[in-house]
Amino acid sequence: MSYTIYPAIDIRAGKCVRLEQGDYNKETIYGESPYKMAKSFQDAGAKWVHVVDLDGAKAKRPVNDEAILTIAQKLDVPVQVGGGIRTEQDIDRYINGGVARVVLGSVAVYQPDFTKQMLAKYGEQMAIGIDARDGYVATEGWLETSHVKAEDLAAEMARFGAKTFIFTDIARDGMLTGPNIEACVALSKAANANVIASGGVSSIADLAQLRAASLAGAIVGKALYTKRFTLEEALAEGEL
Repeated sequence: MSYTIYPAIDIRAGKCVRLEQGDYNKETIYGESPYKMAKSFQDAGAKWVHVVDLDGAKAKRPVNDEAILTIAQKLDVPVQVGGGIRTEQDIDRYINGGVARVVLGSVAVYQPDFTKQMLAKYGEQMAIGIDARDGYVATEGWLETSHVKAEDLAAEMARFGAKTFIFTDIARDGMLTGPNIEACVALSKAANANVIASGGVSSIADLAQLRAASLAGAIVGKALYTKRFTLEEALAEGEL
């Protein structure tokens, strides 16, 4: 997997928002139309778009799925989706609806056998999202913290066939304090797989460091919305 920049859209109540450290009480709204935001990313040259159903993550089922399917069907670039995906029916609906890659998070912790089956069935169309707080996996929209270490979960999922992981250090998410490169690299080594870094990206230099660390890509959200740099500048770093 080449180094890829994934502009992010987090959807809550049908709108584009960003949270700080996953806190639903620390929300900023950046747009009324997720599709228009996604289209703007595509128009700026994005090769992928990353979408999260925040309501779904909390409800443990897809909530903003219609808006997400609209994005997947109308865009010409592939869309990666996570948030509240718990059943094969959820996965089927997204993939049959045009989503290129589905991200499983909490279910990987609580239903490893199911996750193994889905990895076997859908292969490269699946990714495992590992969100960590102090090294331990957080679940249910980051509202709970498990007793499972991030690296242990990554190694187990890799044995089950996972090839792509998305790693988020919750303490850095939405804070513009820089990504946790060390943790990303450790996870990549534990799983011997592609790791996409998420959380904390604040500058083009951060993107360059993630690339230099041989990671598969970076998800960029708040830095774009707060105009720390443009998507065109980020993509230029990704294409070097």
